Amino acid sequence: MTALKEYDRIEATGLWRANKDAQRREVIVSIGDATLTISDHNDTALAHWALAALERANPGEHPAIFFPNGDRTETLELPEDEAQMIAAIEKLRARIERARPHPGRVRLWVSLGVIAAVVALCVFWLPSAARDHALRVVPDVKRTEIGSGLLARITRVAGLPCTAPEGSRALRKLGARLPSPDGAARLVVLPGGVIEAAHLPGGVILLNRALIEDFEEPDVAAGYIIAEHLAAQLSDPLEDVLEQAGLIATLQLLTTGKLSDTAQDSYAEHLLTRARSFVPNDTLLAGFAAWSVRATPYAYARDITGEETLPLIEADPFRTTAPEPLLTDNDWLRLQNICGS
Repeated sequence: MTALKEYDRIEATGLWRANKDAQRREVIVSIGDATLTISDHNDTALAHWALAALERANPGEHPAIFFPNGDRTETLELPEDEAQMIAAIEKLRARIERARPHPGRVRLWVSLGVIAAVVALCVFWLPSAARDHALRVVPDVKRTEIGSGLLARITRVAGLPCTAPEGSRALRKLGARLPSPDGAARLVVLPGGVIEAAHLPGGVILLNRALIEDFEEPDVAAGYIIAEHLAAQLSDPLEDVLEQAGLIATLQLLTTGKLSDTAQDSYAEHLLTRARSFVPNDTLLAGFAAWSVRATPYAYARDITGEETLPLIEADPFRTTAPEPLLTDNDWLRLQNICGS
């Protein structure tokens, strides 16, 4: 049997040279289980080459010249018409090569695996890890600074905050009546841009003027203020900023203490177009009870039919009783004129 199962026996005629000083002689070449045997015409074996050690000196050329690994002076030439033997030897060499260990290939795959792991860490772990670290170490004064910077960019699009003196005093009274759980909130009424209401790092709450001018009572604006207070408690406002800003901006904040202008502009644009902050109804109702504010006016402001906000209407903690007034009638009228027209 031969090393190739498709052949019971395979022989060819070739020219063999024992060393560089020897004459070439015609020989019979045969393939066994593990060796290539070179014999004379009397069937006397002249040499045995291990199949695993076969090398070719001139790939793709003819006559094909083979030699045993480690000794290029001993050669075997097979003419082009011995194509079957040449093909058999090449098939054996390819099969043996595939079976050999390839340290370089292993190193390549290991290197690619390491690179893939590093990329995965950068893509999936590093952004959240950097963001979480920033949320732990960024001080309140820096959050306030970031909030002020974002407000400045928002007002470029939404217009300058409404600051009529008497209306501003009334707005401060409303803020004192609805204090932030994390300290004094800064209420800002904008002439446009922001959809209903939004919040920024540092305790800034933005209100669209329509929440004040289009309703007959302050309970609607108060409801939106409460919703933003609760949204800021459920999710750190700075986290939303950093998620939008991305990894590079987060690392820049950690290393330099500054958020890039590009990141701030991007977040300002995002804030003006995003949907209302989501707060579960149970959390909202608990907030209305804690701040002593009716939930029903806020519910109808969100949905005039009351269908979407029916749970807030039915479970209003002040459905049958009146809480402490948010503002006097005069202060409410002043607040409605905070934008001057």
